[in-house]
Amino acid sequence: MCNGTGCCKSGCTWVFVVKILLIVGGINWGLYGIGMLLGSNWNVLNLLLGSLPVVEAIVYILVGVAAVMEIFGCKCKKCVDACASCGSDNKTEGAM
Repeated sequence: MCNGTGCCKSGCTWVFVVKILLIVGGINWGLYGIGMLLGSNWNVLNLLLGSLPVVEAIVYILVGVAAVMEIFGCKCKKCVDACASCGSDNKTEGAM
């Protein structure tokens, strides 16, 4: 895993897309939980895409795929080279 020095910020486009999807998914789940506690529907994806259930399902699947990519990291040459420059393994995300 990268040591958090920012060396892997030069990863591929997919790493950027994965980060965006995880942020969107995390915010949506957080709002959904708050909405449950308050007795209302704060599922933003459902509110925005509820009339298009197939598109909503695709977004949920993409967020799930992004989570799996986050677990295993990107193995493309650009990401591997970026992480090799900082001495970390092939994981392209920041340290936890």
